[in-house]
Amino acid sequence: MSSFRVRRDRTRIKIRKTSKNPRLSVFRSNHHTYCQIIDDSKHTTLVAVNSLQKDFAKLKQKSNIAAAEAIGKKVAEIALKKGIKQVVFDKGGYKYHGRVKAIAEKVREHGVTI
Repeated sequence: MSSFRVRRDRTRIKIRKTSKNPRLSVFRSNHHTYCQIIDDSKHTTLVAVNSLQKDFAKLKQKSNIAAAEAIGKKVAEIALKKGIKQVVFDKGGYKYHGRVKAIAEKVREHGVTI
């Protein structure tokens, strides 16, 4: 098993065991960024936003910090519309740096507690 998978699994197991709040999961590829709010108790995705959507067609680069900030803002807006005010941040196996950090900060700025 790679060290990335070990870090990812360790983080998710802790979150699932201890949290009653939905989980804000982040995935980043070389070309796009994806973000979901997941309810682990019901095994459903409540909110899903990614840089492939039409809302982000204007962005020149879809895998940078500016795109991540736009995604974080959109996730927060949709979450608040659905009544989700508090989530647990699941950074997966990524470091809390760059795009991952930008998403978390924008979600906090727009009113969702992490």
